[in-house]
Amino acid sequence: MRIGIDVGGTFTDAVAIDSDTYELVGQVKVLTTHDAPEGVARGIVESLGKLLKETGLAPEQVRFIAHGTTQATNALLEGDVVPVGIVATGTGFDGLRARQETRLGHLQLAPGKWLRTVHTFTPPHDLARGLQAVLEQGAQVIVAAEAFSVDDPTRELEIMALAGARGVPATGSHEISKLYGLRIRTRTAVVNASILPRMMDTADMTETSVRHSKIGAPLMIMRGDGGVMTLGEVRRRPILTMLSGPAAGVAGALMYEKVSHGIFLEVGGTSTDISAVKNGRVMVEYAEVGGHKTYVTSLDVRTVGLAGGSMVRVGGGRVADVGPRSAHIAGLPYAAFTPPEDLAGDLTLERFAPRPGDPDDYIAVRTARGRRVALTTTCAANVLGYVSEGAYARGNAEAARLAFTPLARALNSSVESAARQVLEAAAAKVAGVVSALLQQYEMERRDTVLVGGGGGAAAVVPFLAERMAMAYRLARNHQVISPIGVALALVRDVVERTIPYPSEADVLRVRREAEQAAIRAGAAPGTVQVQVEVDSARQVVRGVATGAVELRTKDLLRRDLPVSDLEAIAARSMGNSSAELKAQADRWYVYTGRAVTRLPLGLRRTRCLTRVLDAEGVIRLSQGKAEVAASTVGRALADLEALVRRTTVYGDAGEQLPATYLFSGGRMTDLSGLQSLEQILAVARVELNGCPADEPVAIVCAWRR
Repeated sequence: MRIGIDVGGTFTDAVAIDSDTYELVGQVKVLTTHDAPEGVARGIVESLGKLLKETGLAPEQVRFIAHGTTQATNALLEGDVVPVGIVATGTGFDGLRARQETRLGHLQLAPGKWLRTVHTFTPPHDLARGLQAVLEQGAQVIVAAEAFSVDDPTRELEIMALAGARGVPATGSHEISKLYGLRIRTRTAVVNASILPRMMDTADMTETSVRHSKIGAPLMIMRGDGGVMTLGEVRRRPILTMLSGPAAGVAGALMYEKVSHGIFLEVGGTSTDISAVKNGRVMVEYAEVGGHKTYVTSLDVRTVGLAGGSMVRVGGGRVADVGPRSAHIAGLPYAAFTPPEDLAGDLTLERFAPRPGDPDDYIAVRTARGRRVALTTTCAANVLGYVSEGAYARGNAEAARLAFTPLARALNSSVESAARQVLEAAAAKVAGVVSALLQQYEMERRDTVLVGGGGGAAAVVPFLAERMAMAYRLARNHQVISPIGVALALVRDVVERTIPYPSEADVLRVRREAEQAAIRAGAAPGTVQVQVEVDSARQVVRGVATGAVELRTKDLLRRDLPVSDLEAIAARSMGNSSAELKAQADRWYVYTGRAVTRLPLGLRRTRCLTRVLDAEGVIRLSQGKAEVAASTVGRALADLEALVRRTTVYGDAGEQLPATYLFSGGRMTDLSGLQSLEQILAVARVELNGCPADEPVAIVCAWRR
């Protein structure tokens, strides 16, 4: 069995997944223990014990166990951090840079919440004095910083060793990122160091408790980019767990739903996390803390204070807003989950403030027995029939209608109209964020599906899809999609290096570093795959390594489709044109087609389109006009060179290379960011190195517009 635990703001959910079928076999829910002496660790242990008891699982059956937590994010939002001492060092011009660029002052994490730093610069021969200076100023953790420590971390390691000898936690800037930008690298290390004590305590308590349950599998922790890592890595780099809650939901949805282009909305009781999936991959960005850029990659997630439990607000004779306060915060039951008999008799509409200092325009219904119940988005969706049978948000429509009756009277409308006003106000808060993501990532609305996860998904997503004229679906087991994502996650690590013109040796070095980082994070060596990307605009070579904690005999949740179904999916995505299979390489299928658009005056516009699908029907690449070659490893470099030359455009601004991609085995290699044919061939040679000469390879070179 695989166990996934997700620590949410209100509840901690745990699931058990069968390791062979990947089906859900057990789920439990307990209150998150924010105020317990052990913190959220107690809730993790309680949920684990309850899950083992209810499913009858023996500890030795557990092959994998992981949890996702909002603790790092919450610690930063709440200012629950310790003062950080920055010890910078260096000589000559590099020393001058270190002195200037590592002086950060105090960082604002959230309104009224600050991270205090103290700073000193010390020459390499006197590091102990520098350490003593920041400790005397109140530093409780240390960050070691030097200009080019990513190339030679010796001095940063020496500072860390001196701190360790005094029992003080320390972080080296080289541990967090391999990129050169010293100011951002130092800032990232400072944020990481500030939460080290709290995260280390929680990690220790959780690990001890799990061991007491006699589970032998190593405990893994969710990262903000959708992978997992060991507790040892968490103790070094807790900042990587930021936004791991939203990442878990997307990870589960991608594995269960096989989304090509989608907007994933994880709808809880109080807030909704919204993120984009394009070409089967979740969009990842550098995270910001309090508006400060860091070098931590995490899910590009937008959070909206609207969800299934959001309460209705009334003003000026209309529904003025929905949320951000939820029925959970107010301690009120949902009307839709209240027995209809409890709502019999006279019902009174009341205005109130859920918390001290809140506006008093929130409304609730007072029953004849004096009980107060909340009107929520979930109640409105049940009134209008948007919550399907079997959805987690499915309540009693009759009870919801009864509770909405006094609101309808106050609005001088029908019950249905009042409920629709509520859902309109709710959808308006989410639609703008969805539209912004579609625009930012250049995703066509007609090709994008809204995917709902979380217990409140059915209360928000169906109506939103109708309002935005988009397709939608609720993820399977949507109410526990986050712990499912945790249970099915792979070990992941990312290595980034600043290399302006990477050679073949540079690419190989980054590949090796990424592979070793994934193994260090808990991946079994035989399972690791590395994707190398070259970001020419930022002069960065990036190695993304993923692997499993155990050797797999089959791909996770892989369900291959018949070729006829793949052709239909490709044709549909190209406007129902005829799709022609141009190349196949293992589980990759490359289709081309022509889309015809009718224009005024009887004119027509024809566009050439290209789609690459994996065997499960997920569109992994969408391009316009492209040249495609079906090749093999033995011929690939020669075919690639010929295809690139044929699709390169020459003009006044010089040559413009095509967007180039290789598909072979289980790998998609993105070469579109490279700046020269030599770089393209060098990276391709690395990717194909060691593969059998007769292994099929598909090459796609898309013309630049």
